[in-house]
Amino acid sequence: MNQALEQRLNDFYTQNQFRTKGPLSVVLGLTRRAIINGLPLDPETLLTRRKGQVKGLGESAVSKILKEYGILRVLAKEGGRTSRGSMDNMERYVQFLNQLYMDNLADLSAIEGWWIERVKIYFASQPFVLRYDVSQSLRSVIRDLLDQAKKRQEENPGTTYIGSVLQHLVGAKLDLVLSGRNIEIKHHGASVADAPSAREGDFIIERMIIHVTTSPTNSLIQKCQDNLAGNYKVIIVTTNERVSTAEGLAEDQGIGNRVDIFSAEQFLAFNLHELSGFNEMERNTTIAQLVAVYNQLIDKYETDPSLRISIGK
Repeated sequence: MNQALEQRLNDFYTQNQFRTKGPLSVVLGLTRRAIINGLPLDPETLLTRRKGQVKGLGESAVSKILKEYGILRVLAKEGGRTSRGSMDNMERYVQFLNQLYMDNLADLSAIEGWWIERVKIYFASQPFVLRYDVSQSLRSVIRDLLDQAKKRQEENPGTTYIGSVLQHLVGAKLDLVLSGRNIEIKHHGASVADAPSAREGDFIIERMIIHVTTSPTNSLIQKCQDNLAGNYKVIIVTTNERVSTAEGLAEDQGIGNRVDIFSAEQFLAFNLHELSGFNEMERNTTIAQLVAVYNQLIDKYETDPSLRISIGK
């Protein structure tokens, strides 16, 4: 991208605070309109007949643009078209595009791609949502949460969202289970936990070592062997689809009958039932407590606030 154009886009983005779903929907829709119809744009022709909305900014129109770039998430249900703020944003952005056109900087394909990257940043900055539905099993609720982390990781190659969420969910659960007992649990940032280290495991409780992993490997099994040689009991917590991998590796090394291997869904769900006294009315409180402790761990040990969890429907 032309350096002058990139600077102008950055300045507009920062000065006008176009970081949320409404403004981002507006710029995507208007940039695509400019690609189709050309520049300059006339703001009057971009309003609906009653001049109460911006044309062409519905959910389907914006989602269609995102889909072309491999983004299947919904940016805004209303597409950013309905508010007075959207009309103000439209006028500012049209003025900006028209000025770029006058300055021979209006590379619209590059501009659209630049805004797509801002959309990715927006999605990556949003907290995960724990959708608690009493009609669903707790395993399915946890699975949905991990699926969100998996999807975000796929959209942002090189990140470790699943491992981070899984580790701190397990850590939060252990804090709740052991609350009131004179047992200290040491927590670490997920990047530290995932790196090869001299630590015996992710969590050490008395003579029990817990390894939390999204990808069981031979090196992990070797660590388990070392743990067993040190007279520790060993637990591996991993994703549901990796349980058989961990079991196979442990069997190959002759320790299959000495290591407990759990899917994260089972490991977390049963304790949530137990902590709530198997009482449906108490379950809401227990889940809220888990999320609160998890978010405290994220705030303390991680630098990425998008790892936080909110409770929704």
